[in-house]
Parts: sequence; C-alpha cells; structure tokens
Amino acid sequence: MSKFKIVPLSEEYAASIRLNQTDDFGHNIIEQVAAGKGPCRVSLKPFVKGQDIRLLFSHSPFTIDNAYNQPGPVFINKEAVKAYDDVHRFPPEIKTDKKSFPLTLIGYNTSQMMVSTQLVGDNDVDEMIDAIFDNHPEVAYLHARNAQAGCFICKIERAESQLIDPALLKSESASFF
Repeated sequence: MSKFKIVPLSEEYAASIRLNQTDDFGHNIIEQVAAGKGPCRVSLKPFVKGQDIRLLFSHSPFTIDNAYNQPGPVFINKEAVKAYDDVHRFPPEIKTDKKSFPLTLIGYNTSQMMVSTQLVGDNDVDEMIDAIFDNHPEVAYLHARNAQAGCFICKIERAESQLIDPALLKSESASFF
C-alpha cells in the first residue's frame, strides 16, 4: 500500500483562474505557447514545447502566511484538463525525465515550518517519499519542486494509513539544519 497521496492543483481552482484571468495576488494571467515542458500543475503532464498553450500565474501552495510561504510562477493548460488521478504514485512523465524535471522534496510540519529537504537526483522519487514519511514523523506533507527553478509542482500528503500523532507533526526543529 502506498504511503502517500499526490495532490495537484484542483480543476476547480484552475477553472477560477481561467475565468477571472487573475491570480490570488491580483496579477493578470499570461497566456503563452509552451517554451518549456512545465508541467501543468493540474494534470501533472509535461507540455509539448511550441505546441501547447499554457497559462502562467503566481501561486502559493500554503495556507499560513509565514517566512516559508513561497509563492511563485506555475503553469496550467489554457483549456480545462482532468486532474492527475493516479495519486498513489509520483507522475511517471515527470519522474522519468530527470533532465527536464530535477526535483527536490521539501517537508513541512502542521505549522508550515520547513523540517526536511532532499534533492532527488538519480534516486527513485516514490521510494524517497516513502522513506521521508517513514523516517521523519515531524513531516506532515511534502512539496515537490523543480530543484533548478524552485517552482512548486505538487503537494504530497501522507496516505490515510500513514497518519501519525499530530503532536509529533508540530515539532519546530528543522532536521536538515
């Protein structure tokens, strides 16, 4: 059984961005032909360079405004797409293209304090996610980010079977410092 669940941007959130043509920061959405592979933060599928039309906007995956809140640029398809639904494994098209998608996994506790960070490199990202959740009870969830650009790709939550004592998740100590 998988120890994690991938959480892409929701179809509803993307529809709101498309409809309003502004992001949560009041910035206008930028429409462009894909110059890079992305990926789309809803489908978690890479864009086809020179072909797909994508929308660029600022997004913060956090709910608490603190020092670790990292808003940044993300892309979604211009047209509505189905949200990534194979949620118990990391998106294979991102996982296997390590050149286009160098990854880092950043762990946060329930107070949204960063408590872990690991570069994926040539390692298997699914195995790394399992190991982080096994070995770091203080990690409530992870963010997968592009290790070069720093852009948010998706949230990774513990699977229901992996939920642990909430008191352990509030630890303020950062295990990577």
